[in-house]
Amino acid sequence: MTRKPLLGALLGAALLLAACGGGSGGASDSLTLYSGQHVQTTQSLVSAFEKKTGITVNVRFDDEDVLTDQIVTEGAHSPADVLFTENSPPLQSLAAKGLLAPVDASTLAHTPARFDSTDGRWVGVSARVSVMVYNTSLLKPSQLPTSAMQLADPQWKGKVAIAGGETDFQPIVTSVARTYGTAAALRWLEAFKANAGSHSYPDNETITDEVNRGQVALGIVNQYYWYRERAEVGAAHMHSAIAYFAPHDVGYVLDVSGAGILKSSHHQAEAQKFLAFLTSSAGQEIIAHSDSFEYPIASGVTTAQPETPFTELQPNSITIAQLGTGSLAIKLLQEAQLL
Repeated sequence: MTRKPLLGALLGAALLLAACGGGSGGASDSLTLYSGQHVQTTQSLVSAFEKKTGITVNVRFDDEDVLTDQIVTEGAHSPADVLFTENSPPLQSLAAKGLLAPVDASTLAHTPARFDSTDGRWVGVSARVSVMVYNTSLLKPSQLPTSAMQLADPQWKGKVAIAGGETDFQPIVTSVARTYGTAAALRWLEAFKANAGSHSYPDNETITDEVNRGQVALGIVNQYYWYRERAEVGAAHMHSAIAYFAPHDVGYVLDVSGAGILKSSHHQAEAQKFLAFLTSSAGQEIIAHSDSFEYPIASGVTTAQPETPFTELQPNSITIAQLGTGSLAIKLLQEAQLL
């Protein structure tokens, strides 16, 4: 469950736009977007799309799990035309419930197939990868664990942070469970939680900030949180760094952000145009230069930001299908009383 920077103020503006635009039931040259993605990047994409097409996009921002539950509750009467998420499980969940429409084949062709829905019900837009963020005054690179599994070891008691309610953490839990089994994953979560103690935080932004301030030595976050913090406070104020687990480790997970069209949408044509724009060179270039520090993954575009090249990453081989709907991770997090 991720808090977005400036969410309150920007959400208010988005709701005002939605009120003026009339929502999904309005004119045929408009659509309603439910977005769990970063506010600034989403707004940049929406503005460029509106300028290019003349189609008005009314945006509702919230955490992706909240929006997904809302869509399920609303059912066929949902005002949403498109859902844009940070991670693949919410889209997989809606697809499994039969709530998403097929994406145009021409749009799916923009993104490598391994980053898309296996049944063509949503398309991958961008990606991020899990890393360790550590305080450089408290830990040396040689002292870092090589596997996420080691964070359950007694030596890390009081030194690690955890954000069990963060949706970005769920793919890591699924990765552990798929590799070692659910019983081992639960034991790992319980030991990790015990080691974290009072350093149990609501989201990755808090982990990144607390590590940078020296309140805790180490945490697992997606890479862009550290880059965003550095951009916000300046390199001179950074007292932390990021590092990767060993290649293909269970904690080294690539997460895909994607978008899908609601089967109940009355603006199918406009929604298909929006997904096509997100995965086009123009849309991907916005992501490549944005301050979200995510990796563009479609239309052959590469990031313009000074971070590890996408092609050099060596994440766990877990697939989109294996990450599934997130239900396995949620069950384990609830059993560990982290949700």
